[in-house]
Amino acid sequence: MAFDSSSTYVATEALKQAVNAAVTLQRPLLIKGEPGTGKTLLAEELAASLDTRLITWHIKSTTKAAQGLYEYDAVSRLRDSQLGIEGVENVANYLHPGKLWEAFTSDERVVLLIDEIDKADIEFPNDLLQELDRMEFHVYETGETIRARHRPVVVITSNNEKELPDAFLRRCFFHYIDFPDKQTMQDIVDVHFPEIAPRLVGQALEVFFELREAPGLKKKPSTSELVDWLKLLMADELAQEALYQRDPARALPPLAGALVKNEQDTQLLERLAFMMRRQRR
Repeated sequence: MAFDSSSTYVATEALKQAVNAAVTLQRPLLIKGEPGTGKTLLAEELAASLDTRLITWHIKSTTKAAQGLYEYDAVSRLRDSQLGIEGVENVANYLHPGKLWEAFTSDERVVLLIDEIDKADIEFPNDLLQELDRMEFHVYETGETIRARHRPVVVITSNNEKELPDAFLRRCFFHYIDFPDKQTMQDIVDVHFPEIAPRLVGQALEVFFELREAPGLKKKPSTSELVDWLKLLMADELAQEALYQRDPARALPPLAGALVKNEQDTQLLERLAFMMRRQRR
């Protein structure tokens, strides 16, 4: 079944082709893009389109590749042996399967999301090369080999915070999610808010893209933040009216805390608005 847009997710033609190519090649799909562009949501939609389960492995700066395979709790085993607890001789009782183990031993093909891989240290991707390539790994404590019963569809996301090793990239199908243009953003808004007033969408999108284009902005507002902002505007008629009557020379739009997330950008926008007011005099 080919991946396509749904009632809850707007996929560009390039993204559809990338997903379907990765599934056909049985290669991990590496998705990069700005935060908030729907990379994680893509995996959820792919699982839904394949009518299968999504297994998510959220990566942190402290995450090690081995944790995705399994973890051996030697401390608990030592404690239990000292207490004379039964079953301590069976090392399998102290193995905690990771997300790859869970995906490999599933009774059906699943979608495995390795989310924000660039948060881990530089060796993390290389440490997963063989396991993702061969779809198997060895459990040293028991001597068994865990092999994938059904090859999972692997989706890997990255916010591009650090470069990934070439050897890892060679094994992936890559796609960069470009930030949506106004028409695509309109389609995304329509998916989330089918009953929203056209005037509100038009004005909000105009302000949103103005903010993103502000020179020197440290953090540009994302798609997910636009959705949050629109949700707030729809619930607040006074904020809507303030948006309709907004003067570009005023620093910030109503409920700007949904879009502008640090004091440097707030101060920058205030300075830009001040300069605009001076030019009018």
